[in-house]
Amino acid sequence: MDRKKVAILLEDFVEDVEFIYPFYRFKEEGYIVDVLAPRVGEFTGKKGLIFHSSHRVDPDAVEQYIALFIPGGYAPDRFRRDKETIEFIRRMYESGKVVGAICHGPWALISAGIIKGKRVTGFFSIKDDIQNAGAIYTGKPVEVDGNLITATDPKAMPEMLKIMTAMLRERV
Repeated sequence: MDRKKVAILLEDFVEDVEFIYPFYRFKEEGYIVDVLAPRVGEFTGKKGLIFHSSHRVDPDAVEQYIALFIPGGYAPDRFRRDKETIEFIRRMYESGKVVGAICHGPWALISAGIIKGKRVTGFFSIKDDIQNAGAIYTGKPVEVDGNLITATDPKAMPEMLKIMTAMLRERV
């Protein structure tokens, strides 16, 4: 396993800034960043930017990564539809890797079945979904519960990524 490798999920209609900011923030910290999607290819963000995935999501590749970042926008609704993506998320979490999700990203955490009893935040419109999945919705800009870190929206990204990269430094 490369202890300096981070995965970021990608799908169409990702919130552009929630993909770009963490991608470059992890690179600034010296991490190798793999962009994972259900297929290798081109994807269009909510604001129309074009992004490319470097790898297909592979649940058996969990050991290659130290962390996973799940951006928001409408992409999480698409992540939920892909069994391999959901299994990858579940395995990352269960193996103790740092898992971050922002905005609507907790939808994917719900589908992975990993938030019951956890303190979680996310975009206010998915509060009911988070609570109905058995999590404690805090509404804080950033929430940390064990190896899970969640945030509400792009305004929370500086704090979220500061905390997340600090968590990763402790593990490398």
